[in-house]
Amino acid sequence: MLIHIQTTSKTYPVFIGEKALQTLTDHLEKADYTKILIMTDFTVGRLHLGELKSYLSGVVEYCVYKVPVGEKAKQFSVYEEALTFALDNGLDRKSCIIAFGGGAVGDLAGFVAATFMRGIRFIQVPTTILAHDSAVGGKTGINHPLGKNMVGAFHQPEGVYYFTDFLDTLPLSEIRSGFAEVVKHAFIADKELLDFLMNSITDLTKISKQDLGYILKRGIEIKANVVHQDERENGLRAVLNFGHTLGHAIEANAGYGTVTHGEAIMTGLVYALYLSESETGLAVDIHRFEQWLGTLGYQLEISNQFDFDKAITSMKRDKKSFANKPRFILLEKIGQPVIKEIAEDQLKKTYEKFILTTQLQRKS
Repeated sequence: MLIHIQTTSKTYPVFIGEKALQTLTDHLEKADYTKILIMTDFTVGRLHLGELKSYLSGVVEYCVYKVPVGEKAKQFSVYEEALTFALDNGLDRKSCIIAFGGGAVGDLAGFVAATFMRGIRFIQVPTTILAHDSAVGGKTGINHPLGKNMVGAFHQPEGVYYFTDFLDTLPLSEIRSGFAEVVKHAFIADKELLDFLMNSITDLTKISKQDLGYILKRGIEIKANVVHQDERENGLRAVLNFGHTLGHAIEANAGYGTVTHGEAIMTGLVYALYLSESETGLAVDIHRFEQWLGTLGYQLEISNQFDFDKAITSMKRDKKSFANKPRFILLEKIGQPVIKEIAEDQLKKTYEKFILTTQLQRKS
């Protein structure tokens, strides 16, 4: 499958399927890269680096830099070490970085590419479901102790090569994490997709290849359409953060990597549904949705130590906030997101209702 991503700054392809790596080889044979830096994490490197190397051998000179797994990769210290590695290995302005891994590796590698010698080219080779979202759109960056993705740059890749066989080795926690972004795309843009997910997917370990291909393709198409209209998040693109305001706060409070990105986002998404119900009159059976999430293994838990005061402090640091006032992506109806500033007392009231409801559901 081929999808074209069109932005103000660049147009590039996304290849999905079993021939993606051969297509990557074809691209490298035609390109003028002086050297390739493969950035991956230790788990992906152990599982899949040999296969990627087999497609690169004899085609282009390359070196490999491995980083910690997950959000631990997105630290200032790892970023600095990656830049040093690139300099030590002779990368120049015509070199290229391959981001080989999930969302964290893609974010880090893209940010290294965006800032090394003021910007070099990079390629995304995703290995997770979550990366169907993060690999497209050009957002790159690392975390700050006070907030997720607070340091970064917009830097579009040369292409995305999505070899879906890599997904066969994903643990359930990573499948669940990536699936949350699929659900997000459905809520903000496609009721038919949401209906399909809720009616067809009851076990995340038994998604057929055909259904997975459809889900990934549709999610990328939705994101591509938003990015095409608003590459640098001046307005519309913020809707892609549905569920992320509280979700990022949960991640930061727990310690990056303690809770998977997708599971934190799913909790934030349900909270945003409760807010939408009270603020926009959204008519959705939230209880049915929560029950479905339960069958898929989502916990929707918030630590008892993460009270509203801590939550609101983190949410005010969110990139959508202005003048220290949190703004949320809500839904008027499925497929119709809106950006809304909400009074703090209403946020607290809904937060407490949400926590109480989830606690009662866990006991029942």
